[in-house]
Amino acid sequence: MKYLLDYQEGERVVTYCLVKSKEAGVASNQSEYLNLELGDRSGTISAKLWDVTPELKDEIQVKAVIKIDATVQSYRGKKQLVIQRVRVATAADEVAMETLIPMSAVPVDELWQKLTEAVNSLKSPTLKTIVTEAIEDPETSGRLRSFPAGVRMHHQYYHGLLEHIVSLLAAAERLMPLYPLVDRDVLIATCILHDIGKLYELSDPIAPEYTTPGQLIGHLVMGVEMVSGICRKHGIPLGDAEVLHLKHCILSHHGDIENGWGSAVSGKTPTALLFHYLDMIDSKMNALGQTLTEMKEEEEWAYSAVVKRKIWRGY
Repeated sequence: MKYLLDYQEGERVVTYCLVKSKEAGVASNQSEYLNLELGDRSGTISAKLWDVTPELKDEIQVKAVIKIDATVQSYRGKKQLVIQRVRVATAADEVAMETLIPMSAVPVDELWQKLTEAVNSLKSPTLKTIVTEAIEDPETSGRLRSFPAGVRMHHQYYHGLLEHIVSLLAAAERLMPLYPLVDRDVLIATCILHDIGKLYELSDPIAPEYTTPGQLIGHLVMGVEMVSGICRKHGIPLGDAEVLHLKHCILSHHGDIENGWGSAVSGKTPTALLFHYLDMIDSKMNALGQTLTEMKEEEEWAYSAVVKRKIWRGY
C-alpha cells in the first residue's frame, strides 16, 4: 500500500487521509479555495483545493477523514497535492486508523509491559503509590497508550509519549551505575511522570492541539498538580522529601531557567540534572532520526528544526 509521501511528482493519488489543518482563502477571480495539511501514517503534505463550494467548505473540517483524488506537484521545491475531487469518508469506507496517523514502530503492549516492570521495580512505597495511581487511572492510562510526546518536535506520533518514557527508562538503567549520587527511585519515577501533564496539555492523539489549560499552565505544572492530587488522595504529606524531589525533577527537566525552555526552577540535585540531559538526548536523537529517515536517497544534508541547523548523512 502506498501512502501520501510515497507518491512522486506527476503521480495521481487516490487515497484516504486525515485533515490536520485547514485555511480558507480567496483567489484573484474571487472564488474560494482551501489550503490543507493532510496526513497519513507516512507523514503530512500540503494540499490545495480550488473553487470550494460553501457546502464543501463546511464539510471538510480539521480531524475529518477524507477521500481525495489528487495530483502531486512541486511548489517551491516541495511536493504538494492539487485536489481534483474530494469527499468526507463514511463508516462504510471502513478506513483503518493505523493507516491515517504515524505510529511508534514498537507495539503498545510491549511498551506497556516495560513500563509496568519499571513501576514494579520501585522500592519506595511512596513513589510506587504515586506512579501506580497515575498510570492506572483509566483516563490517564488510555491517553498514555495513544498520545504523542508533542505536536512537532519529537515522538510526535501515536503512543509516542509511551515510547519516549520507555526509552528514557532504558537509558537511565544503563547510566545509573556510573553515578551513585543519583536517587534511582526518583529518577525512575521522573522518567515515567515528567511529561504526564502532556496528556492534558494536548487535545487528542489524532490531530493534537494545545488545550486552554495547556497553554495557560503548561505540562510541567500540570504534572506536578497531578502528583499533589494523588498525594492528597493517599494521605502522603506534600512535604515528604521524595515527593519534593520528584516534583523538583519534573519542574526543572527543561534545563536551567536562564535558557528560557520552560523550566519553573533550575535543577538542584544530581538526579534532576541527570534526568534533564537524558531527556535532551532522547528527544533530540528521536527528532534527528526522523529527519534522516525522511530524507531522499540523493540528499546528503537536511535541516533539523530540533537543532536549528542542517545535519549530515554522509557517514
